[in-house]
Amino acid sequence: MGEKLAVLGSPIAHSKSPLIHAAAYEELGLSWRYTRIRVGEDGLAPFLDGRGPGWRGFSLTMPLKEEAHRVAAALDPAAMESGVVNTLLRLSGPGTPRWAGFNTDVGGLAEAVRKAGLDATRTAVIGSGATAVSAILAARSLGAEHVSILARNIRATSDLVARFADSHEPGSQLRLHVEGTSLRHPEALDVALHPALEATLVISTLPGPAGRELELPAALMRIPLFDVAYDPWPSPLAERWRAAGGTAHAGIDMLVEQALLQIRVFANGDPGLPLEAEERVLAAMHRAAGSRS
Repeated sequence: MGEKLAVLGSPIAHSKSPLIHAAAYEELGLSWRYTRIRVGEDGLAPFLDGRGPGWRGFSLTMPLKEEAHRVAAALDPAAMESGVVNTLLRLSGPGTPRWAGFNTDVGGLAEAVRKAGLDATRTAVIGSGATAVSAILAARSLGAEHVSILARNIRATSDLVARFADSHEPGSQLRLHVEGTSLRHPEALDVALHPALEATLVISTLPGPAGRELELPAALMRIPLFDVAYDPWPSPLAERWRAAGGTAHAGIDMLVEQALLQIRVFANGDPGLPLEAEERVLAAMHRAAGSRS
């Protein structure tokens, strides 16, 4: 019997991860089983403690990514800097299971933005939660010089500015400048030459329905949007963007690209170590997801 994996979160019924992972494992000739399981934030630690030796690892979605960081016994560099874990790999050893934590959202989002041909030099990030952290780091890895954070949660926005202002990508001397703007006062975005309106890319990290009523200046919607939402597509925010004459790219490609890195972790223990026949595997994952790639 093959090893077991699953995506955890709440809600979880909509997740396309089982389809995407199953396509990859079939292409790789692995008899692994990947399912979806509803787990709330308070239930993550006891759930993990109760997993038997047949469980190899897990993907994590909302609202578990920060709690997974807390319970992980080891962290990769992206998880350590972001404080976010979306992948857990079982560590060997007797007794209560221990888990290594990884953040593949950063690399997956960066690769999806790169393949879409988008320019992240000046990026505006909508939202201030766990995915916003990954978006900031993804933009930085793509050479962003400036990030504007647009969110309603003033405290969370200030915390992100304090964490990442003047940070730099490992191996680079380019310092990232980060500013925050409250969407509680959207009129502030209409100030002439405001950095958010000079962005080359907007990344929305909001859940799909949240973009329906969000007040945004029309000028922002003329900047290309990468929306991490993908179900339904187009999302309410993408529909608004297109109605305003802008372009919107769906988050399904990010889902596939970060899943590829997860599968590298599950198969090789390292998100940076490619799979055998990886291009063929990636093509099968895109077909399963119904993405444009």
